[in-house]
This record gives sequence, structure tokens and C-alpha cells, in this order.
Amino acid sequence: MPTTFTDLGLLPSLQASLAEARLVTLTEIQARALPALLGGRSVVGIAETGSGKTLTYVLPILERLKRLEDAGNRVEVESEPRALVVVPTRELGEQVARVFKGFTHTTRLRVRSVLGGQKMKQNQDNVSGQFEVLVATPGRLNRLIERQAIGLDAIRFVVLDEADQLLDLGFLDAIAAVLAAVPERRQLALFSATMSADVKALVTSTFSEAELIETAGSHKVVGALTTRHVDVPDGDRPAALRPILAEPVTGGTILFANTRAQCDAVAGWLAKEGFVCVAHRGDMDPKERRDNLRAFRDGQVGLLVATDSGARGLDIPHVARVINVHLPHERDAYLHRVGRTARAGAPGLVINLVTPRDAPLLAQLKDGSKAPTAVRLRRPPPNPGPRGPTKRR
Repeated sequence: MPTTFTDLGLLPSLQASLAEARLVTLTEIQARALPALLGGRSVVGIAETGSGKTLTYVLPILERLKRLEDAGNRVEVESEPRALVVVPTRELGEQVARVFKGFTHTTRLRVRSVLGGQKMKQNQDNVSGQFEVLVATPGRLNRLIERQAIGLDAIRFVVLDEADQLLDLGFLDAIAAVLAAVPERRQLALFSATMSADVKALVTSTFSEAELIETAGSHKVVGALTTRHVDVPDGDRPAALRPILAEPVTGGTILFANTRAQCDAVAGWLAKEGFVCVAHRGDMDPKERRDNLRAFRDGQVGLLVATDSGARGLDIPHVARVINVHLPHERDAYLHRVGRTARAGAPGLVINLVTPRDAPLLAQLKDGSKAPTAVRLRRPPPNPGPRGPTKRR
């Protein structure tokens, strides 16, 4: 099994970009899935968040398409890409496109995106002309297919990214329509953090010939994560949060709530206390949600308050801490949330505010093959201390 990117025999152009990004050692999913994908085989990859799944399909796509071009088989038909990556959300699509474009300055391959929340005119402009790779949300892609603005006859590689979220959002029919529109002889890849019942059914029906790769860390909390449980006396979450936010932290903090109302309440309390924060909820205006995420990603704001719509797939390298102000009810949702930190082997901290109603989830985590190492604080420290660096001045 390869251990470094140089072991894969990639094209010099891709190796140059990897070296420039100082990417050397393969993660488990990369070491196991990359040889199969580079060999032309279809793959179902189930791996923990932050394990490098995006790069696991980006490199084989660019390798295959660049070799076709070098052999004289260039893209010559407009609006007919050769690779398709289907993602559940606009935010993830923008993130995936950025990963691709980090390698296109050496390969000179063209990447376009059509994502929900964008104007249809912009989508149609994006798929005009010649290009090799398309990143798309399924609903918007199907609308363009219906309008005959995009053709999928030349597709050779299809990826379903964050498949569990795609299915959670009800995109099964849209995915089926997309797969029916591409040639039968195409390479398939599906990546997911969890193997839910819906994902298992999709794999059985559509990916029956694919190689299934489940990493040792899938369905588990990553080893680089430190977890603390903080009891919430009398349900007083603000009292528990004050000393936590006063602790110094190098990097951003995501605070999770279960509902939109809880998200707004947490954001309102933070603002009242003088902390600068932004929110990320599924029902927000797309531009506002995107601007808020950009401000957090760029480090302009240190606190992001989110519902589970912010937990899936987003890769923000500087997230040092996740605070579950309200713990979710299901283990998979918890794993997605805590996967926003401790990514790619970096350390991370998760702090869970715990009430008696959270006992079922804690039991699930404890029964898992790798439960978090918990340091339980019976009560928050009585003295909040000085305000942390995120306090408004």
C-alpha cells in the first residue's frame, strides 16, 4: 500500500502542485482508494470527516483527464464535460471547486460549477464553452439537463460526495436521473462519512460492482480530538458558556444548536454579551449565509453559530474548537459536527454542554468502538474570568 503521494506515479504536473501545497503523506482513505481509482475501478469510500476524501477523487479525475488530453483527445464539444461531481450544498460545491482549482494551474484543465442558490443565467453561462470538470448540486444540474444547456454524453467519471447528506436532503430521485443521463461505461465513486440505511440501499442498487473501502476511523471520533463534557446546572447554558468562551483558543469556534430557534437564541445571547459572531442556518438568505461563512473562514469573525446544516462537509482548516450548546439526538449527527475540527491530523477540542436528556446519546458514544475521551466538569467554574479574544471591543 502506498504511503506518500510520490508512490502513486502521478503526472509531473500534479506532483508539482502537491509539492507546492506541501502534501506528502497519504491518509488511510487516500492510501486505500487512490490506487483503485487511478486503476479505473469504481469505489465506495466510507471514511471519517477530515480524512482527505475530496483529494481522493480530485487527483484521479485530473490524472485521467490530463492523460486523455496529452494523448491528443482534447475536449472539443461545448457544454459536455468529462467528469461530474455531485454535492449536496452550494457551500460544499464551492469548497470542492477550490480544491480542484488548486491543481489546474499546472494541469490547465477547466473546472466549472452549477450550484443551488445561484441565478439560472449564471449557471447557464458557467456551462457554456469547453471545459473538463463540472461540480454541481443535483437539483440545479437536472434543470440544466431539462433545458438542454448541458450534455452528459461525454462523462467518464461520476462522484457522489457526502452521499449521506445528499440522501438526507431528499435527492435520491435527482441522483437517479443524473446517473441515467450518463454513459453506462463510466467510473463511479461514492464518498460518505457514514453508511446509513439509505446509503447502503443506494450502494446495493447502483454501486454493486464498486470496491467498498471503510477506514478504521469511519463511524468514530478521530483520535486527534479532545472531548470535554460540561454539566449544565438547572439548564442554564449561558452560565456554562461564559467560562468556556473566556478560555484562550487559537482558531475559530463553531457553536452548534439543534433548531433554528436555538441557533438564533445562542447568537442573540452572544451578541448581548458582546461577542462578535455570525450564524449559519439552512433557511437563511443564501447570500447572507455565504457571506457569514466567508467572514468566519477568513478569520474576520471567530464564532460561528450553526445548525446541522453547517456540520456537513465544510472544510475550514482553522476551526480549533466545537461547542455543542445543544447536543444532537443521533450519533451520526454528532460525528459530523465534531468532524469540523481535528481535521487532517490536526488537534481539536470538542466541548459538550450536557443535561440529563443527553444520556441516550452519551450511551451511544460510549458503546461505540472508539468513544471520546471525556473530562467531566460537574459544574462550570464560578468565576467567569476575563473575556476571551472574541469579545467585542
